[in-house]
Amino acid sequence: MSRWTRERVAALVDHTLLKPEASEGDVAMLVQEAEELGVYAACVSPSMVTAAVHARPFTAKIAAVVGFPSGKHLSAVKAHEAALAVAAGAEEIDMVIDVGAALAGDMEAVRADIAAVRAAIGEGTVLKVIVESAALLEQGGRDVLVDTCLAAKAAAAQYVKTSTGVHPYGGASAGAVEIMVAAVGPQVEVKASGGIRTAADAIAMLDAGATRLGLSGTRAVLDHLG
Repeated sequence: MSRWTRERVAALVDHTLLKPEASEGDVAMLVQEAEELGVYAACVSPSMVTAAVHARPFTAKIAAVVGFPSGKHLSAVKAHEAALAVAAGAEEIDMVIDVGAALAGDMEAVRADIAAVRAAIGEGTVLKVIVESAALLEQGGRDVLVDTCLAAKAAAAQYVKTSTGVHPYGGASAGAVEIMVAAVGPQVEVKASGGIRTAADAIAMLDAGATRLGLSGTRAVLDHLG
C-alpha cells in the first residue's frame, strides 16, 4: 500500500485557479472545493484574493501569484503587487523570477528581485519562488537551475517552485525537483507545479522530494488515490 494516501497528498496541495477569465464566482467555487478536498491552500490571482477571503470560512490558506506569468515585471511592481495581495488577505506569495536574468547568469539581479518581494511582505508571509525549471534546464543547464535556487535561498524564500504551468518549455518534472531539493537542502522546500494531472505524476514529484504540489485538477488526482 502506498504511503501517499489521499488525505496525505491533499494536505500538500495548493488548489489553483489562475485562468484570466476566472470570475469571483469561480473563485468562490474553488475555495469551497478546497475545503471539501482538505487541501493546504487555495492559490489565486492577486485581484481575486478578496473574493477568496469573502468565500470563507474555510481552513485552507490563501496564496496569490505575483509577476505572473512572465516574471518580466519591475521588482518594485512585483513587491507592490505582493504587498497588496497580503493586505487583502493572502498568506502565501508565489512570485515568478526574471528567467532571462537567470539565463544570463545575473544571479544578483535574481536575488535582488526576490529580496524586494520578501521585504515587501515581511518575514511572516510564506514566499515561494517560481523558477521555470524546464526552461532553465533546457536553455541553461543544471548549473543555472542550481544557482537560481541558491539565489532564492539567499533572499530568504521558504520554497522554490518549478513552474507557472504556462511556459512553452513545460512544467514540473521529477528530475528538476531532485535537482532543486539537492540544491537548497533542508532549509528551503520545493513546490512542484505545472502539468501534474495524474496521481502517478503527483506521487513522482513527492517521491522526488517535493513537499508541496500546485494542482488545478486536484479532484481528479485525489480520486485516483482512493
